[in-house]
Amino acid sequence: MDRKIRVLIAKPGLDGHDRGAKVITRALRDAGMEVIYTGLRQTPEMIAEAALQEDVDAVGLSILSGAHMALVPRVIELIRANGQADVLVFVGGIIPEEDVPVLLAKGVHAVYGPGTSTVDVVEDLRQAVTVRTA
Repeated sequence: MDRKIRVLIAKPGLDGHDRGAKVITRALRDAGMEVIYTGLRQTPEMIAEAALQEDVDAVGLSILSGAHMALVPRVIELIRANGQADVLVFVGGIIPEEDVPVLLAKGVHAVYGPGTSTVDVVEDLRQAVTVRTA
């Protein structure tokens, strides 16, 4: 792959805690990816529009508020409606174990909980995006 992997990191909903989003943003940048961090309190519509405008390979959603079952599927729906069927969506934050299979079934590539190694996230994204763009 000649070009850099482009990733959008977003904080959907009213959650105001962004340390995890900033940590993953830094880790992906340090790994050579182009990362766009949209900041706090983004609506699903704002996230999908940014993903389209920035022509990203992946969207990472950081959610600690408990609203993941409403917000994540809506973001995926809007991204797909924009014709971005190949954009990976991954989620980080506090996600109850019983919700993970449901999110995966709705199109989430991966769910990364607290304590996940940033090296693992980087490698997972690199492999998944390379496979999709090859």
